[in-house]
Amino acid sequence: MLVFHKIIMKGIIYYTHHNAKPAILEGVQKQILKSGLDITSCSLEPLGFGNNIIYRGKRGIMTYFHQILMALESSKNDHIFFCEHDILYHPSHFEFEPPRDDTFYYNVNIWRWDYYSKKVITYDHHASVSGICVNRKLAVDFYRRRLEIIYDKGYDKLPTFGNPTWARQMGYEPGKWKDRNKQEFARAEEWRSKYPLIDIRHTRCMTVPKMNKKDFIVPPENWKEDVIDNLSGWGKPWELVK
Repeated sequence: MLVFHKIIMKGIIYYTHHNAKPAILEGVQKQILKSGLDITSCSLEPLGFGNNIIYRGKRGIMTYFHQILMALESSKNDHIFFCEHDILYHPSHFEFEPPRDDTFYYNVNIWRWDYYSKKVITYDHHASVSGICVNRKLAVDFYRRRLEIIYDKGYDKLPTFGNPTWARQMGYEPGKWKDRNKQEFARAEEWRSKYPLIDIRHTRCMTVPKMNKKDFIVPPENWKEDVIDNLSGWGKPWELVK
């Protein structure tokens, strides 16, 4: 008897508000293309990158959530890598295969780079939305529910530019919000790619750069500092975005 196994297709969603130096935007996109995976992009203006859809909104947290959901709903792939416009993704990142479909997986092999120097930092449990790999349907359900909660609480009527308190309290990362009322639930686990991601911290970032240990209210575990020249697997990454 023939047994047919479903082929699991991996893809990428890329979302951007365009507010970064063109050299960063272009360099990050070129690096993502090295993955060879199908790309669905959601932007605020037309963008020649993958299958592009446009969200008619202004830069802000509400737009951020809507862009992610639109990209997820438009993608035809089973497992999705979240990609942002100021993260350099090493090809080894896209080799990951999620073992479960009920879990958000975070690549925590990430170094933050001060774009205006050679300083890089990292620490344990450095989980970020930009490092997610997840079953697409699970992510769609999560972000639909997240937006329902936001509208129910009236957060959409508050100023959304920058990094508002309500967004920080909910947490951007699925599985991070300690929701006592159990309005949403997400299972999350960590993994590490062979070579690191590089989170470019520049003056147009939506969140605070936090390049020094004193910038954190709760000091991170296993804090490390180095220079970008020493990141394994990269060579001269600054040449990609300068």
